[in-house]
Amino acid sequence: MKILSYLLVYRRFLLIVLTPLLLLPLPLIIKTKEAECAYTLFVVAIFWLTEALPLAVSALLPAFMFPLFGIMESKEVASAYFKDFHLLLIGVICLATSIEKWNFHKRLALRMVMLVGVNPAWLTLGFMVSCAFLSMWLSNTSAAAMVMPIVEAVAQQITRAEAEADMLEMSCSNGSINPALELDENIGECESSDWKEKEKQVHGYDNDVGSTVCTIEKENEKEKEQQNLPPAETGRKSREDKYNGIFKVMCLCVAYSATIGGLTTITGTSTNLIFAEHFNTRYPACQCINFGSWFILSIPITVVILLLSWVWLQWLFLGFDFKNMFKCGKKKTAREEASAQVIQEEYKKLGPISYPEIVTLVLFILMTLLWFTREPGFIPGWSSLFPKYKGYATDSTTALVIGLLFFIIPAKTFSRTSNGENTVFGYTPLITWKEFQSCMPWEIAILVGGGFALADGCEVSKLSEWVASKLTPLGSLPLWLIILISCLIVTSVTEVASNPATITIFLPILSPLAEAIHVNPLFILIPATLCTSFAFLLPVANPANAIVFSYGHLTVMDMVKAGLGINIIGVAVVMLAIMTWIVPIFDLYVYPNWAPNIPSTNSTGL
Repeated sequence: MKILSYLLVYRRFLLIVLTPLLLLPLPLIIKTKEAECAYTLFVVAIFWLTEALPLAVSALLPAFMFPLFGIMESKEVASAYFKDFHLLLIGVICLATSIEKWNFHKRLALRMVMLVGVNPAWLTLGFMVSCAFLSMWLSNTSAAAMVMPIVEAVAQQITRAEAEADMLEMSCSNGSINPALELDENIGECESSDWKEKEKQVHGYDNDVGSTVCTIEKENEKEKEQQNLPPAETGRKSREDKYNGIFKVMCLCVAYSATIGGLTTITGTSTNLIFAEHFNTRYPACQCINFGSWFILSIPITVVILLLSWVWLQWLFLGFDFKNMFKCGKKKTAREEASAQVIQEEYKKLGPISYPEIVTLVLFILMTLLWFTREPGFIPGWSSLFPKYKGYATDSTTALVIGLLFFIIPAKTFSRTSNGENTVFGYTPLITWKEFQSCMPWEIAILVGGGFALADGCEVSKLSEWVASKLTPLGSLPLWLIILISCLIVTSVTEVASNPATITIFLPILSPLAEAIHVNPLFILIPATLCTSFAFLLPVANPANAIVFSYGHLTVMDMVKAGLGINIIGVAVVMLAIMTWIVPIFDLYVYPNWAPNIPSTNSTGL
C-alpha cells in the first residue's frame, strides 16, 4: 500500500520522466525527420493532455527539441512563438482591462437583466444573454466571474424572501387561516427579526453575497423519509425543490453562456484565435477568415445554441411552463419582487455612468466597427484606402491602435469647484501597465506559440505530408460522417484537456486530412474549432465551469446531466450550420486554389 501511495503522490513526476523514455525508441529505430518530429509532438501532446507540466512549460519543449533533432534552427523556432495572434491578443486585453477596471461590465449585465424582467425563465435568459455578450469581447473566464456575483446576490435575495413566505404561511396555518395564503408585494412590512433568526437556522444561509445555501438539499432528503407531513410542510418542501432548481439553472446558465458567447467572435475565445492564426499561416493566399466573416457564420450558431440551451435547462430542472412564462398583467410573486429589488439596488450602487466608462464604451464601439469594416466582403472596406499595401493591415492592427489609446487617454478630467475654478488631477491613463499585466494571459500566449512551432516543425520535417498520405483512404466515407467523427472526437478530448491544447493538437492533423481527401479545409476545420469549446460536462473542463461550481449550488452530476444535453445540442447545431448556411459563405463545395493540390482518389459523397 505504501508503494501505491508513493506512486500516487509522484504520478506527475513519473509521467514527466517515463513519457520521453518510453517513446524514445521511435526516433532511435526509425531514423527519419518525420519520426523525430512525431516524437516531439507525442511528448508535448501527452504533457498537454495530462497537464503533468504547466501548459506553457510544455509548449516550450519544441524550442530546444527541434534544434537538437536538426529539424529547425533555434532562431526559426523562436520566431514561431510570437506572431500576429499575440498582437491581436494584446489589443483585446487592453480593452478587457479597461472594462473590468471601470465596472462597465457590471453596468451592462445589470441593464440587460433589467430589460428582460424578473420572471424566472426570462431572468435566466437575461443572465445568459448578458454573459454571452460579455464573453464575445472578454475571456469566458472573466465573463463568468463578472456575472456570477450578481446571480448569487439574486439567489440569496430569493432565498430570504421565500423563507419569510414559508414562515408567514406556517404561522397563518397554525392560526386556522387559509394555509394557501399567498405572500403579497408588501411582505417586507410583516417580517420580524425573530423570523430572520429562525430563517438562518433553518436554511443555513447568510446575507453576504459570497455565501451559499448548503443545507436545503439535506433537509429535503430528511423530509422525504418523514410520513404524514402537514399540508403546509408538503407545500414548503415542493417550493424548496423548485427554488433549488432555480438556483441550479441560474448558475449553469452563466457557465454555459460564457462558453457559448465566446464562439461568436474571433477574439471571443482562445481556440478561435488559434484557428485563425493557424489557418492564415498555413494558407496565406486565402484572406477569407477575418472578424467579419467569422461573426457572420457564427452568430446564428450562437443564437440557436443559446436558446436551445435555455429551453433544455428550463425543462431539465424546472419544467417548461409556457403559461407562467408568457403571463401578462399578473401580479408579481415575492420571488420576482425580491429579484427585481436586488437588481435595482445593485444598479443604483454603480451611480451615474462615469467619464472612463463612456470613453471605454466609445473605444469598444470604434474597435468593433473597424473590425467589421476592414474587409466586409460585400462592399470595399477601409483597407482598400491603401491599395499599395493590400493585406498589410489585419485585425491585430486595429486592436493595437485602439489598445494603445487606453494607455494615452487620461482617466480623469478637470472638475469645476463651487467658486468656478478647475481642479487639476495628476495625469493617469485609463489603464496602467501593471493592470494590463495582471489581465494578460501569458500562459495562453506561450501555449499558442508552442502550437505554431509544432505546426512549423511538421511542415519542415514533412510529417504533415506523411499524415496526409495515410489519411487518404478516409475519402471513401461520406463527408458529413467525416465531419461528425472529427467533431465528436474533439468534443470528447476537450472535456479532459484544456481547449487551447486540444485545438493546437488537432489542427495540424485535420488540415492534412482535408487536403488528402480533396475537401475544402474549412469544411472540417470550422466545425472542429467550434466543437473544441464544448467543454460542458465537468467542473474542471474549463475555468468558467469551475468558477460557477465553487459557489456550492451544484453537484457534479447536475453539471454532467445538463452538459451532456448541451454537448448534443452544440454538435447538432454545428453540423446543421456547416451543411447549410456556411456553405455559400465560403463556397465550401469547391476545392479552393489556395489549398495544396494533392493527387487524390477522393470519392467523398457531398
